[in-house]
Amino acid sequence: MGGIDGVLIRGDGSLRRGGAELVGEWREDPASHLWIDLHDVPEEQEEPLLVAFGLHPLAIRDARRQRHPPKIELFEDHLFILLSELDGHSPELDFAVVQLALFAGPRFLLTRHNAPSASCAQWLLSAEMPATLGGGGIRLALEIAISAARRYVDMLLEFEPRLTELEDQLQDRPDDGAMRELTQYRTRLRKLRRVFNYHARAIESLRGVKVEFFNATSHDNRHLVLDVYEKYERLLSLSTLYYELAGDLVDGYISLSSHELNRTMRILTVLTAIFVPLSFLAGLYGMNFEYMPELGWRWGYFILLGVMGSVILVLLAVFHRNRWL
Repeated sequence: MGGIDGVLIRGDGSLRRGGAELVGEWREDPASHLWIDLHDVPEEQEEPLLVAFGLHPLAIRDARRQRHPPKIELFEDHLFILLSELDGHSPELDFAVVQLALFAGPRFLLTRHNAPSASCAQWLLSAEMPATLGGGGIRLALEIAISAARRYVDMLLEFEPRLTELEDQLQDRPDDGAMRELTQYRTRLRKLRRVFNYHARAIESLRGVKVEFFNATSHDNRHLVLDVYEKYERLLSLSTLYYELAGDLVDGYISLSSHELNRTMRILTVLTAIFVPLSFLAGLYGMNFEYMPELGWRWGYFILLGVMGSVILVLLAVFHRNRWL
C-alpha cells in the first residue's frame, strides 16, 4: 500500500515521524534534516511536495517513468540520483527491478518509488538512520545506494553455487536441460551487466563533484561515493565473470557434443567401410548368370566366406593401426 513516510531530525537532535506536514517544521528550523519517502503516491498528491523542494520538472518526469537507465544529475542545491533497485529475486537470477529516485540536498532527502523499496524500508527502521540523516540528505542517499548494491551482491553470491553445480554436471553427465539452463542464465547475466554498467558510470560521475553543497571537503561523503562506486564495479566484474564462465560452459558442452557426434559418425563410417566390400561380393555372386565358373566349385561357398572374413580382419587391423577404433 502506498503512502508518505517522513522523518524529521530537529536541530536539538530529537526525532519526529509523520508525513507531509513535517515539511513546514523543517523549513522553520534551519538546523533540522528531513527525509520524505513517497511510495506509489498519486501525482496530484505528490506534486505539491515535489514543487516545495524546488525540483526540476524534467527530473520529476524522469523519476515518474516506469523504466529509465540509472543516472545522476547535479542541480544548484541538490543531487538527483536515479537507481534500478532489486525488487524480488531467486537464486536462479530470476529478478525484477524497481526504479528508485532520490533527490538529495544538504538538509533533505526525498525518495520516490512506485513499488516497495527494500532499501528505503530498511533505513526507515534502522537505528543508524537518525545519525545518518543528521549528517545530511546526501549521506543518507549514498547509504541507501550502498544497501541497494548489497542486495545485488547477495543475489549473485546465492547464484554462484548453482553455477558450480552446473559446471560439475556438464563434466560428469552433460544433458540438454543443463544447456538450456545455462543459456537462460547468460541472458539474465547480460541484463545484469547492463544494469551494473549504468550504475558504475553514473556513480563515477559523482567522484568529480566539487560544489559547495556536496561538502567537497567532507571525507564522509567522498568515502561513501567511493564505496558505492566500488560496489557497483565489483558487481559488474562478478556478473562479467559469471557471464563468461556460463559462456565457457556452453562452448564446452557444444564441444563435447560435437566430439561425441564425431565418435559416433566415425564408428558408423568404419561399419560402412567394412560392409561395402562384403556387399560387393554378395552382390557379385548373387547375380543369376548361367555361366559363372565359381558356382560349380564344390568349396566355392566356403571360400567366399573365408574371403569375406579375411576382408573384415584386414580392415579392422588397418582401422586399429590408424587409431580409428
